[in-house]
Amino acid sequence: MRTIANLLNSLIMAGWVGAIAIFSIQNIQAVSLRFLGFQSIQIPVGVLLAFFAGIGMVLGSLLPLLWQRRRRVKRSY
Repeated sequence: MRTIANLLNSLIMAGWVGAIAIFSIQNIQAVSLRFLGFQSIQIPVGVLLAFFAGIGMVLGSLLPLLWQRRRRVKRSY
């Protein structure tokens, strides 16, 4: 059952990466990000989207590991 879940996760991630790639190719105009008075350099929309999607994937894979660690620490007391 775990193998099927991993396969499904991989297919969903591949779909998202493919969608980001298609979106990036179709939207190559440069934008600048403005947040709390700070403004970034001009970056293509696709590069910006791919960067933040990558950060989200990394954080999404690390957070469950941190939650498991906290549960183990709480149970040991």
